[in-house]
Amino acid sequence: MQTLIINIKELLQVRETPIAKVSGSEMAILPTIKNAFLLIENDLIVAFGPMEDCPKINADKTIDAAGKMILPSWCDSHTHIVYVGNREQEFVDRINGLTYEEIANRGGGILNSAKKLNEASEEEIYNQSKKRLEEVIQQGTGAVEIKSGYGLTVDGELKMLRVIKKLAADYPITIKATFLGAHAFPLVYKENHVGYIDLLITEILPKIAEEKLADYIDAFCETGYFSVAETERIMEAGKQYGLRSKIHVNQFTAINGIAACVKHNALSVDHLEIVTDEDIEVLKNTETMPVALPSCSYFISIPYTPARKMITAGLPLALASDFNPGTSPSGNMNFVVATACIKMKMTPEEAINAATINGAYAMGISETHGSITIGKKANLIITKPLNSFYELPYSFGTDLIEQVMLNGKLVS
Repeated sequence: MQTLIINIKELLQVRETPIAKVSGSEMAILPTIKNAFLLIENDLIVAFGPMEDCPKINADKTIDAAGKMILPSWCDSHTHIVYVGNREQEFVDRINGLTYEEIANRGGGILNSAKKLNEASEEEIYNQSKKRLEEVIQQGTGAVEIKSGYGLTVDGELKMLRVIKKLAADYPITIKATFLGAHAFPLVYKENHVGYIDLLITEILPKIAEEKLADYIDAFCETGYFSVAETERIMEAGKQYGLRSKIHVNQFTAINGIAACVKHNALSVDHLEIVTDEDIEVLKNTETMPVALPSCSYFISIPYTPARKMITAGLPLALASDFNPGTSPSGNMNFVVATACIKMKMTPEEAINAATINGAYAMGISETHGSITIGKKANLIITKPLNSFYELPYSFGTDLIEQVMLNGKLVS
């Protein structure tokens, strides 16, 4: 089936030569074509260019996008969409002055979500999670990474990963699954870290491999959670099962976790609210993508990733939502992009690059997603009529998306 989109006011993120990511000063360059066409065959982009070069064909479907922008759908490389219930009481507790650490010490935080998830059936988890997935699709996300990590038991973690696998089978959005058993230590293992990590490695990982339930492995490398040495052990175990690492690191403290991640060739290091000069030097000229999660900083009032400092140093940067019940209960990537511009002083060009091509890189799909390139998936955002694409972050509270296309088909 051929779909021809004509009279596009501006076609964004056009890459005639495929690229994996953009770094440093290149992040400020967002290639576009004004008054453009885009031709799709089945689920792939097959041609694009200025309207004067538009082919004279009788496509199966023609869409007139006069006044509208088209860009590749958002690639959200860090979420925890699969969970049960919410943590609204903790939201109020923080307003009343409790810190994230104090809430966790009272049995809240990750352990609170783990209790709820382990009490729920797989069907219940699926039904709650699919609503969140449907929501982010409507908000323009066309690829998403989803982590486990609210099970913290053999059955709980496997249950989460099976739900992720079912979501991937049932919905047209591209989904990558990450095993995050090392999210927190369950109370029963609070004084026996070695025992819990043994459980992850010897009991859960083999089952994950047998059922092909995960693409990546993760750990919460942070003071009070998993030490650098413990995280390294988990990364090494992941490699044995073909799972590259994507690691939570430097959210609250800098403990040399980034250097360990680079040493183990992690695909991404995520959070980075606290970043030292040494961390920046370590990340230079590596294959590891730094990922910022600005809506988490917004929601729990912690520092924002120092984007300007990192980009000026020549690093790439991706943006993701961190959609989770405790610290970022939203998967709206439009808000993420706007917040990156408003609070992290990223330009709209940088933020769109970070949420598309660099986001695709951070989940290992930049060959098929993240840009308008011949041969890539036709996963698109079609906006409402706009003055310019700067309006996307500027009008941060307005829904500017008119239609979403996944795999060449409009999503109803």
